[in-house]
Amino acid sequence: MYGDTITPAVTASRLASGTWILDPDRSSVEFRTRLLYGLIGTVGGGFDRFRGTLDLTARPAIELVLEADSIDTGNRRRDRHLRSADFFDAAEHPQVRFASESVALEGEALHVPGTLQAAGRSVPIDAFATVRQAGEEFEIEAGAVVDQRQLGMTFIPLGMLRPPARLAVRGRLVRW
Repeated sequence: MYGDTITPAVTASRLASGTWILDPDRSSVEFRTRLLYGLIGTVGGGFDRFRGTLDLTARPAIELVLEADSIDTGNRRRDRHLRSADFFDAAEHPQVRFASESVALEGEALHVPGTLQAAGRSVPIDAFATVRQAGEEFEIEAGAVVDQRQLGMTFIPLGMLRPPARLAVRGRLVRW
């Protein structure tokens, strides 16, 4: 296997040959959104607890589940507010979930339309990813944008947060 030339066909063949999971120790799920209409910077953060799977023969082929109460922006007060009913409502809706509706693999590029569920609501999003073989594993970089207002996250004093939020997943996929 190590002597194989890594071509898009070899990558696709290996990626399609089983179930892959996102290694939480070598991966991250992050977000960024602009503050005050982008005039004073951005706020970013991530989720400390998550799991993800990729199995091109399953339905959904790609699933990412985040524990809503694991949100971390580096500011405890803001994190408590984000966990509240004004945003993620983690007490009533403990998970944020993305599930693919389809997956188009072309070389190292994935186009993944799917549904993002958070705070008891759902919104369609298009995710795009690059998957590169790294020995017996894969590196993945994925991104999407979402208008958080469509998820009911509208408590924004003085219009401080400007949609859309940018979501990013980076890490390693290992065979399950």
